[in-house]
Amino acid sequence: MISNIRIVLIGTLYSGNIGSVCRAMANFGLTDLVLVSPVCADGWAEASKFAVHGASVLEGRRTVATFDESVADCAAVVGTTARLGLYRQHVRTPREAAPGLLALAGGGPVALVFGREDKGLLNDEIARCTHLLRIPTGTDYTSINLGQAALLCAYELFLASGSYEPPCEKAPPAPAAHRLRLLELWREMLLLIGFMTPEKADHMMQGVQRIFSRGALTTDDVNILMGVARQAGWAARANSKPKPEP
Repeated sequence: MISNIRIVLIGTLYSGNIGSVCRAMANFGLTDLVLVSPVCADGWAEASKFAVHGASVLEGRRTVATFDESVADCAAVVGTTARLGLYRQHVRTPREAAPGLLALAGGGPVALVFGREDKGLLNDEIARCTHLLRIPTGTDYTSINLGQAALLCAYELFLASGSYEPPCEKAPPAPAAHRLRLLELWREMLLLIGFMTPEKADHMMQGVQRIFSRGALTTDDVNILMGVARQAGWAARANSKPKPEP
């Protein structure tokens, strides 16, 4: 339902922040952007500059005159606020709220609303929101840049949507026999290069085994380490051969 999340920006002062929001939206699969009476005192050049690969989101934006127009068709209206107060005590973090908001998005658009850079959302705008979000911060400074706030909220919604599939290790874990063969090759190689003496080999190999056991080695990992041992052993044998007399 991530595609049913709408970003609404009210009275945005600087177009660069709009561009940053577009970039954040593009990062996490959001495309529906509505601007409510943007001020953009700096013109629109900065918007394109900061949107980068979110240019399609910027170009597809809609601009309306009032907050009510921007959310008229929405199943939920989610305001973002850094301030606390009597009527803001039911705020939740984006992470807490994301699963429920995505469920609501199954019934229609869900608006995620951000206010002005200097004032945020006004009280009457807060009153028309069905949910409130507050991004956790340190207590000394709670105000977050508009583009960064949009990115954090979009990130949490994206993760909660299950859209992200983390990369998987292609090679299987190395079986015990494979790891044992690795240790045998390293023992042989370390003796050949003089790293240890036969008398101390057992003790030293316990340390090597401990190093190799710190992580779950895959078959590819073991093959590389075995290749290192074979090549080093070959070089040690080649150097130990008597050189022909000139």
